[in-house]
Amino acid sequence: MSTVAASHVPLEPNILYFGTPVVLVSSMNEDGTPNLAPMSSAFWLGWRAVLGWGARSQTARNLLRTGECVLNLPSDALAPAVDRLALTTGSDPVPEGKARRGYRYVGDKFRRAGLTEVPSETVKAPRVAECPVAMEAVVERCHPVGDEGGVLAFEVRVRRVWVHEEIRLAGSDDHIDPDAWRPLIMSFQKLYGLGPQVHPSTLAQIPEHLYRPDADLERARNT
Repeated sequence: MSTVAASHVPLEPNILYFGTPVVLVSSMNEDGTPNLAPMSSAFWLGWRAVLGWGARSQTARNLLRTGECVLNLPSDALAPAVDRLALTTGSDPVPEGKARRGYRYVGDKFRRAGLTEVPSETVKAPRVAECPVAMEAVVERCHPVGDEGGVLAFEVRVRRVWVHEEIRLAGSDDHIDPDAWRPLIMSFQKLYGLGPQVHPSTLAQIPEHLYRPDADLERARNT
């Protein structure tokens, strides 16, 4: 017996957050202190990432001024720490739009989240010790998004990738074990974990090294 697929209906969602990994972005404030901000408007291509930020956010200002950051990827076990950063901002005074949503200024975000700073190797911003993945990165380009100028898309190039030993594929120096890595996911403002593999992937038959961005890797090795 055939099954008829459910029909589509029109909808106008206020946001289009259908599920992306949470990133804790660390950057340096003007006074030399670190800022730590959660976000999920990010995607990766090779050893580069595109990050979406409100133009008036503290992180956006830090990226424009210093040209560097660290992309820390929390596991689902760190959801409580990430949530402690909700409705906080490193901007003082708090931007009007964030104030309307209930944000408040917090100077020491690491302490607020209960997370630990670890010195980076190629950038001034610290890594987050508890995050299983941390990527030191530099800004390559910044693009305005939309017609109102309130959102910026930063293209960043990764210089160093650090991982916890438990998510490294055993016997490998260039593979993450996808069955050991449990990223924290945000979907429509709610936090989720990643479920088990649901189906074998034909794409997984392609060796990962065929995707290696040789030029960016060579630049990273020489940094």
